[in-house]
Amino acid sequence: MSKVLVIGAGGVGSVAVHKMAMNSDIFSHITLASRRIVSCEKVAESVKARTGVTIDVAQVDADNVEETIALIEKVQPKLVVNLALPYQDLAIMDACLATRVDYLDTANYEPRDTAKFEYGWQWAYQERFREAGIMALLGSGFDPGVTSVFASYIRKHLLDRIDTLDILDCNGGDHGQHFATNFNPEINIREVTAPSRHWEGGKWVEGPALKHKQVFDFDQVGEKNMYLMYHEELESLAKFYPEIKRIRFWMTFGDAYLKHLEVLQNVGMTRIDPVMYNGQEIIPLQFLKAVLPEPSSLGSTTRGKTNIGDIATGQKDGRQKTVYVYNVCDHEDAYAETGNQAVSYTTGVPAMIGAALMLNGAWRGEGVFNIEQFDPDPFMDMLNRHGLPWQVKELDAPLDF
Repeated sequence: MSKVLVIGAGGVGSVAVHKMAMNSDIFSHITLASRRIVSCEKVAESVKARTGVTIDVAQVDADNVEETIALIEKVQPKLVVNLALPYQDLAIMDACLATRVDYLDTANYEPRDTAKFEYGWQWAYQERFREAGIMALLGSGFDPGVTSVFASYIRKHLLDRIDTLDILDCNGGDHGQHFATNFNPEINIREVTAPSRHWEGGKWVEGPALKHKQVFDFDQVGEKNMYLMYHEELESLAKFYPEIKRIRFWMTFGDAYLKHLEVLQNVGMTRIDPVMYNGQEIIPLQFLKAVLPEPSSLGSTTRGKTNIGDIATGQKDGRQKTVYVYNVCDHEDAYAETGNQAVSYTTGVPAMIGAALMLNGAWRGEGVFNIEQFDPDPFMDMLNRHGLPWQVKELDAPLDF
C-alpha cells in the first residue's frame, strides 16, 4: 500500500480519487490538492459519503515549484498524480525531480501563450528522471491513454502488423445546455480550434480545423458526424509504432456546438492573446471560460453514452484483417458512482489504473515513458474490473475513408 498525492480537484481528479478510495488495498493514503481548497473539500465529502474513506486535502499553486516541493515533502507520497492543467506539467515534473518522487499525468504539456501541445518538452526530461532513479508516466487518461493501450493490445494479440490506425472519440451525451464543454473550456476550445494534423507516409499532414467530416455509426450511440483533428497520442504512437503508415484521430461534434464555436471565433472570444478592457489586460478565452457552465456541474443533467476506440487494419497470419476495440460508458452510471459525468470518468479511471500499476510494480522503469511502451494486458484487465469494459469486433473491411 502506498501514499499518493493527487494535484487537481476538477472532474477528472474527483473520479480518480473516488476510484483510489475504492481500492484502498493499493492506495493506503490519499491527499488531494488544488489552488482552491474548497474544491478539494467538496471531493473529500463526496468520497467519504460514497466510500467511507477519509482523504486529506491541501492547497497548492502548482505553477509554483517551491510550493509544490514543500507539499510533496510534507505528504511524503510515493507517487504524484498530476490532474491539473497541461500548462502546469513541467512545474510539477520539476518538483518531482527535486524530491525524487514518481510522476503521472493524463495530458501533455502546453504553454499558456501558444495553442500547441507536444511531447517534446516532457521527453526532454528523460535523462534527468533516469539519473534520479524515478519514473514519469505520460498520458494515462483515455485519449491519450486507453486508446494507446488499445493499440498496444491490438499489436500484441490481434495483428502481426498495424498498417492504419484510426482513433474515434464519440460523446453522445446531452447536457441540456445551449453551449458547454465537458472538460475545461479553455483547454477544450484551444484543442478543437487548432489545425487538423495526422500522420501519413512518414510525415505530418496538416489541414484546416474541423473541415474533414465523416459519418460513423457508433454502437449504443448511433450515427454521428466526426471530424479529423490532431491529438497528442498521434505523436507518441508514430514514434513507438513506426510501422504504422497512417494514424488519424476523429472526434464527434453536434451542429449546434460547431455553430456556437464559429460565432465565438468570429467575434474574437476564442483568442488567447491579451486585450485591454477597462484599463487592464484580459484574455478573451479565459473570460469566456468564466461565463460558461462549469463542467463539473453538468454531471447531474447529462444523459447518453460515450464510445471511444481504435480501428486498426493490418496483417494477421498473412491476410488482411481489420479490428475494432472500444469502450462504451454511460453518463448516468458514471454520475451515480462518482458524482461526475462520463467524460471525467473515462479519464479519471485510467489515471487510477496507471497509478496502481506503477505502485504495484507491474509497470516500472527509470525515465520518462508513454503508456504504450508497457505491457497492455494488466491495464486492459483493470479496465474490465473498474468500470470501463471493452469489446473487440472484427470488421468486414477497412474504413473506406
